[in-house]
Amino acid sequence: MTTILCATRGGEASIRTQMKAIELAQERGAELLFLYVANVDFLGHIAGSIVVDVATELENMGEFLLLMAKERAEKEGVTATTVVKRGDFRAALLEAAAEAAASLIVFGSPGEESSITQQDYLETLASGITEESGVETIIV
Repeated sequence: MTTILCATRGGEASIRTQMKAIELAQERGAELLFLYVANVDFLGHIAGSIVVDVATELENMGEFLLLMAKERAEKEGVTATTVVKRGDFRAALLEAAAEAAASLIVFGSPGEESSITQQDYLETLASGITEESGVETIIV
């Protein structure tokens, strides 16, 4: 059975992305892997113990968000697993895709012009991931 990897971060836009990934899994007869990446690089040069605490809290939040995504998938009859990784998003995504032998990676499109993650960044990321890994990527 093939695996679709769905990167998620929470919020309304992520729910729409998760639902599209669920629909794709149904169409392709695939399993889903929901991924959340806890990245604390934004903290810069703050004391190490604070960074560890924040990273742990982000991971806990990620686990909760992923459990909700998994429930959504299972309600639709799709088998889903979850993984939380720590570090750089791109590296964590490539690692998770390789570990799961993913056949497709699904990204969500930013909902607003002021979104932190801009569309052009996602398009560049998606094409780079496809080039490097050979895994098809789509932006929902």
